[in-house]
Amino acid sequence: LDDGSTNGTALWLGAQCLSMYLLDILRAKPRADGQRRRAIELGSGIGLSACSKCTPSSRIYSGFIGWDVLATDLPDVIAAVLYSNVANNASQLPVDSGVIQVRALDWTIPPQEWVWDSEEFIAAPSSSRNKPYSDGHQTIGPPFDLIISSDTLYSPDIVIPLLRTLHTLCTLSMRAAASIRSPPVYLCIERRDPDLIDQALEEARVIWGFVVERVPHRKVVKAMDKGGVNWEKGDWEGVEIWKLMLPVSKQPKEASSQ
Repeated sequence: LDDGSTNGTALWLGAQCLSMYLLDILRAKPRADGQRRRAIELGSGIGLSACSKCTPSSRIYSGFIGWDVLATDLPDVIAAVLYSNVANNASQLPVDSGVIQVRALDWTIPPQEWVWDSEEFIAAPSSSRNKPYSDGHQTIGPPFDLIISSDTLYSPDIVIPLLRTLHTLCTLSMRAAASIRSPPVYLCIERRDPDLIDQALEEARVIWGFVVERVPHRKVVKAMDKGGVNWEKGDWEGVEIWKLMLPVSKQPKEASSQ
């Protein structure tokens, strides 16, 4: 699906691979406070990872393992596909499922301007705010137990905004949970531009203080096999999943310039 205006309305390979991998490793174990675990997705696009019911990968989230999920993207993507996909699928989720919410999050907006009590947006230009998807529940916010994003490293212009957003979400989650452990960040990429990917991962380490490690390819293959995916190897051999963790003491270098 692609309306030609943004990459966010296309179904990319990375989202499918990441969904399969997370389905293989995640469980519905509640947090110590008894609340459902929370996940936030950056660049949700059509919403496959959050609520798709047409493939086995849909089981990763609310419908089957009881996570509350906050799906985020730019306002135009939400208006084009994400809002309607979530709304259409929410009614099909089991009664004991978690909550799926949609809010706009523009990574270029400084974190000090973010809000968490709006059903419509976390950060969005006032001129492009759309009708929110509201499920009647309290808005989902930090702390998050999982942060994910796929197919979102495709332009040099978004590297700093994306990494700043990831760092902020980790920091807010640790602060809200009074925890010394950050939530894991899983990034799924297709290595279309190796120089760009290598630069982004290096900046994640050096500037933003993340511990960065690649998920072994064999584990991704195992998850795909368990999910019943029979793609040709050449169709997805360029897909990589990276795990980022933020040590509690790490603050970004040159933060004032980011």
